[in-house]
Amino acid sequence: MPADDSAAPVLHERRGPAAYVTMNRPRYRNAQNSAMTYALDEAFYRAADDPEVKVIVLAGAGEHFSAGHDIGTPGRDAHLPFERRAGLWWDHSTRTGAESRFARESEVYLGMCRRWRELPKPVIASVQGACVAGGLMLAWVCDLIVASEDAFFADPVVRMGIPGVEYFAHPWAMPPRIAKEFLYTGDRMSARRAYEIGMVNRVVGRESLEAETDRMALRIAEMPGFGLALTKRAVNQAEDLQGLHAGMDSVFGLHHLAHSHNAETAADSLGGMNVAAMKEANG
Repeated sequence: MPADDSAAPVLHERRGPAAYVTMNRPRYRNAQNSAMTYALDEAFYRAADDPEVKVIVLAGAGEHFSAGHDIGTPGRDAHLPFERRAGLWWDHSTRTGAESRFARESEVYLGMCRRWRELPKPVIASVQGACVAGGLMLAWVCDLIVASEDAFFADPVVRMGIPGVEYFAHPWAMPPRIAKEFLYTGDRMSARRAYEIGMVNRVVGRESLEAETDRMALRIAEMPGFGLALTKRAVNQAEDLQGLHAGMDSVFGLHHLAHSHNAETAADSLGGMNVAAMKEANG
């Protein structure tokens, strides 16, 4: 896969009944900037609208699925305006402080992830290497996760004084006590452990990841498309009745309280934890 910044941040390809959406910033471990977020939205919309597509695969080019939100690459574009699609909050680039952060993250993080979770076709995450913080959000909006043996999962943002990433699915993706340990320590969870707690559907060798994901996608594609859409909606509704939607709303407020506290008491809204500091802290 190309590693040039001039390359498209997301690639889209259809193979038979499956659409493959691939994050394409491998030089930066597929760190998610706004350009990538909106390119993902476009690719998902295209796949949802294609009557030939029965199932979608989300993957990451290179060694890692995604290292999370872009907090320090040359392509970081948090200050730039984009055409809003996931909500009616105003253009964050024209505001400052908490007003700007809340508007932007309502759109590009919580709003986009909720939009993608409701895509009426099954989505499979194909995960290798790092799936960290914002990368977790991308995996968790998918219906199924196939992981390579070298994949690992982590949400280390408590080091920033922030109670987890914006799309707070932790207590639904894993048992609550495991979620607390996951957040309190910021430690990496192996693919095997993620499988044991039910967060991952299958774990395979890195060399078999693409083939196993393909097999699963083609098996699912044998089912009637409308039946798949209704089944996905049924399970999502059950999760929402268990509090997922309302829980995310409440934690999103806590998340922004933490950002604002950091902005008042630390170097910035991330508590002064830049890429280098986070990397050193998490090993």
